Amino acid sequence: MPAHSVPDDIRPAETIATSVAAAAETLIAAGIADARVDAELLLAHVLGASRGELQAAALRGDAMDATSDAHYRELVARRAAREPLQHITGSAPFRHLELRVGPGVFVPRPETETLVQIALDALLAAASPSPIAIDLGTGSGAIALALATEAPHARIFAAENAVDAFVWAKENFAQVGAQNATLAFIDLAHAFPDLDGTASVVVSNPPYVPDAAVPRDPEVRWFDPPSALYGGEDGLDVVRQVSATALRLAHPGALVAIEHGESQGAAIRELLVADGWRAPATHMDLTRRDRVTTALHP
Repeated sequence: MPAHSVPDDIRPAETIATSVAAAAETLIAAGIADARVDAELLLAHVLGASRGELQAAALRGDAMDATSDAHYRELVARRAAREPLQHITGSAPFRHLELRVGPGVFVPRPETETLVQIALDALLAAASPSPIAIDLGTGSGAIALALATEAPHARIFAAENAVDAFVWAKENFAQVGAQNATLAFIDLAHAFPDLDGTASVVVSNPPYVPDAAVPRDPEVRWFDPPSALYGGEDGLDVVRQVSATALRLAHPGALVAIEHGESQGAAIRELLVADGWRAPATHMDLTRRDRVTTALHP
């Protein structure tokens, strides 16, 4: 007797638990390391729930409705094609913030939180009751907005010169609504001339990948904007500009803090010293990789 398909209206409903399990298997096959986490976050996004609420629903055996199931399968397919999770959901967590992100802007990474903490500590230790920090190349605005909300006594200025990134930063500045943060569309070399000699902290996560290097992760290689990744033959072209601009903006004794690749600390310390900065030091991120180099204004 030939087999017949079961009509949709009497087929057992997919449950949240089985949907997540199937999605996780798909993502594992696509080479995604945190497949289960991504599967849960994608379905939480579809259902408008938190991850914890989703996990509770899965334990209860809650069913999926057909519309949500179809939408979920579509998003899982996009993630399996290595589109960044944050592009699919439209948001990225960074410290205590949820930031809007998408095509055209660098997705903020957890390792950059080390850079923010170093800059924040310097702001909290500054002699001025209202110190100034300047973020050169703000991208989504993650660094500047974290500093503005965690150091409300400080004044934060952020510069961006890529149109697509600036649009995302402008949306995030409006969403966060930090009154002590100012965003400007301006080239890094000419940023904030009216602030020359006033900044207690100049911070940057510039593009630092050498032009000939190919990022391993498809999410980076295919989706992050090249202008936020590549920094010339040795990866340090924009770092050199950050150093020069920071010297102009900072007051004596101020801190410059620059994020970089794990093998670039020595080269950056050398170029900072050559520019006249003093006491260069390289700091590790939470994975114990060299991630941030700092120096003091002469």
